[in-house]
Amino acid sequence: MSKVQIKILDNGPFRVTGDVELVDAEGNVYPAKPAFSLCRCGQSQNMPYCDATHKGKFDSCVRAEKELD
Repeated sequence: MSKVQIKILDNGPFRVTGDVELVDAEGNVYPAKPAFSLCRCGQSQNMPYCDATHKGKFDSCVRAEKELD
């Protein structure tokens, strides 16, 4: 089984790769995909997936805190 990775793209979606199951609030399962992008801006016409509507309209560059030794 491959390790799941969720990458936060600057000014864009969450990019999900690996063996993961996407389930809605009612327990319905979305069709499995080896990789997909989840909308962060709320403007996609293909929710929960990103359709690139965010381009030029969404600003967010999230970074993990660096651990100090």
